[in-house]
Amino acid sequence: MTDLMTVAEVGGALAAIGGAAYARHAHPAAYWSTVGLPVSMARLLVSYSSTMDACGLTVEPSRWRALAVRATTRREVRPVPPRRGLIRPTSTGLRLRLRLAPGQEPADVAASAERLRHAWGVHAVYVRDIKPGVVELRLVGFDVLRKVRMPRRTEGGHLRVPVALREDATAFVRDYRAVPHELVLGATLSGKSMYLRNLLTGLASQPVVLVGIDCKRGVELAPFAPRLSALAIDPEQAAELLPVLVKEMENRYDLIKARQGIAPGAPDELITSDIWGLPESERPAPLVLFIDEVAELFLVATRKEEERRDEMVTQLIRLAQLGRAAGIYLEVCGQRFGAELGKGATMLRAQLTGRVCHRVNDEASAKMALGDIAPEAVFAACAIASELPGLAVVGDTSGGWSRIRTPYLSLTDAAATCRETAHLAPDVMALAPFRPYVPPVAPVPVQGSGPVATPRPVAE
Repeated sequence: MTDLMTVAEVGGALAAIGGAAYARHAHPAAYWSTVGLPVSMARLLVSYSSTMDACGLTVEPSRWRALAVRATTRREVRPVPPRRGLIRPTSTGLRLRLRLAPGQEPADVAASAERLRHAWGVHAVYVRDIKPGVVELRLVGFDVLRKVRMPRRTEGGHLRVPVALREDATAFVRDYRAVPHELVLGATLSGKSMYLRNLLTGLASQPVVLVGIDCKRGVELAPFAPRLSALAIDPEQAAELLPVLVKEMENRYDLIKARQGIAPGAPDELITSDIWGLPESERPAPLVLFIDEVAELFLVATRKEEERRDEMVTQLIRLAQLGRAAGIYLEVCGQRFGAELGKGATMLRAQLTGRVCHRVNDEASAKMALGDIAPEAVFAACAIASELPGLAVVGDTSGGWSRIRTPYLSLTDAAATCRETAHLAPDVMALAPFRPYVPPVAPVPVQGSGPVATPRPVAE
């Protein structure tokens, strides 16, 4: 009987170990909540002081504390670690705040992030500066980018779209007010279209004018036609659309100028330099221009096409330089975007503050996107594997960068969202000639009622 019980206990233990290993690989979130979280929290509580000491994050205690220790315990006075706040478990990891000791800075803690990760058995450790003297440690228990699940609570809003998940388990929010223009690069099947799809559907539910230029005959943006105010599907149509957008920008500047021409002594709230200072009744709706495969606008074969290209590039540069105050924003996508495209390419790229680089085919393409703002991010972009579509490196002119991954969104769901929000498209008279044709949706027959009868034309 004892042998049978021993065999049963061993079998149960092996089954539990096997189940835990399977859950860790197939369901990392469930594994973290049941196993990883208690183990990592226990490691942190038990080894906090020794780990901080090993990482060089301890300092000598104050004179009064040293005297108190000697008087009460008669023990050796040891260096003290940063004072730790409450540990807050999350669905993806742990969060805790540290009050830095005098003489320490957040960079000291960030330099030891890799050591802390191994000491506490988590996937990654990220350090964020909260206020002077206080930093937040965000411990991530597993690779959140392997299977993307967006946070339940995201900081959205007008012209703010949670479009992807960062590697620290926070949402990457595309904020057009903070970063007006953005360049999105990526090779074929890298997830560039998925990023564009999530971004466009996120804006569809807002009162924003959406304009598209898709030189692949509209195959990328045509499914969103019900929500688009204008769509150009080849360079010829783009050459007609861009001057209209420039004229719209100039009209908006005239509107701002008229508001500025007020009598002396007017209240400050009536003086503005962009559309956001205008009264809501006078403020035009913001406009976002999506350009897919921007290289097609630069490629030419004849001298006539070269003249048209120069005009379009000049208009794009004007929109990028002057469009922000007029509420016009650019989202430029392509596979490569360097000086080899022709005159004006480098100047246009310099105006695109945000950069998103998916998997690329060579290092030069990654340098085009990130080399001038965050050189160290180029290596991270070159290391993106082909089996992880949607994974990208995002940066801006501040020099900061991080890895993100876009959640999967089917084209059917995205197109349905655009159909449901078609009534939210602001009316812009100048763009009416470029409004894409949307065929009526065929009625779905009710089950059991037979085919839908087509009405006969009435004879005149």
